[in-house]
Amino acid sequence: MDNRDAVREFLASRRAKISPEQSGLPVYGAKRRVPGLRRGEVAMLAGVSVEYYTRLERGNLSGVSEGVLEAVARALQLDDAERSHLFDLARAAAPGSRARRRPRPAESVRRSVQLSLNAITSAPAFVRNGRMDILAANPLGYALYSEMYAGAARPANHARFIFLDARSHSFYPDWQRAANDTVAILRTEAGRDPYDRGLTDLVGELSTRSEEFRTLWAAHNVREHYTGVKNLHHPVVGDLHLMYEAMDVSADAGLSLLIYTAEPGSASEDALRLLASWASTNRRVKEAEAAAAVDKV
Repeated sequence: MDNRDAVREFLASRRAKISPEQSGLPVYGAKRRVPGLRRGEVAMLAGVSVEYYTRLERGNLSGVSEGVLEAVARALQLDDAERSHLFDLARAAAPGSRARRRPRPAESVRRSVQLSLNAITSAPAFVRNGRMDILAANPLGYALYSEMYAGAARPANHARFIFLDARSHSFYPDWQRAANDTVAILRTEAGRDPYDRGLTDLVGELSTRSEEFRTLWAAHNVREHYTGVKNLHHPVVGDLHLMYEAMDVSADAGLSLLIYTAEPGSASEDALRLLASWASTNRRVKEAEAAAAVDKV
């Protein structure tokens, strides 16, 4: 999908979600033929001509001012993530945007980043890129996502796990929410960097192999992913209710550090301790097996 298609479908999908009543507009006459607002109603609310708004919704954001974008965002009652996405789409439509494209997302982490992860010993932590590849983790992070690492593909990827691995349905008790959030995060990233070939390939693969992904991708929902809670069911330690914080790795464009923590004194904190013990035991077993294999050579 090119940028004009993304603009057109995003604006149309947001317009369809807002009713005249929600916008404070009177409704006259017979049953409306379109869901949500008409283009003319959005134009009136945004203070622009119908012709100008129609041009925008057809995907032509080139040269549009920030003031007009803000007015459209208000008219469509966009939340913070949706507003940012609209501005990202406008930047991608600007002349010369390909020349100013973002640096290519990192495929690995620096040694100092891995050492920093290893220094976090009581909480699962990992670094991922915008495509949701896990590029590095601490031992507890690898243990938490052991089901994801059971597959052969590397780097491990949240979206592939959720949509292409049946184990994800038991790992995420609320699978539908996890699926919705994952697609919204990928859609947000696609707006930030529409020329990321790796992301385009991932979306193409998932669209081909998963009907659920295709349906959710077509909804054009977007989401920021900085803080929240995760409900997981680990096959070894059971249910986990974890809080997470996500922070940009400022020296490496496109990378984020995520740390999961449990409420002190909770069953989830006990489960994390058990998970750490399990991870340590597994590591010792693997080291012993590796040493035995060397001795046999």
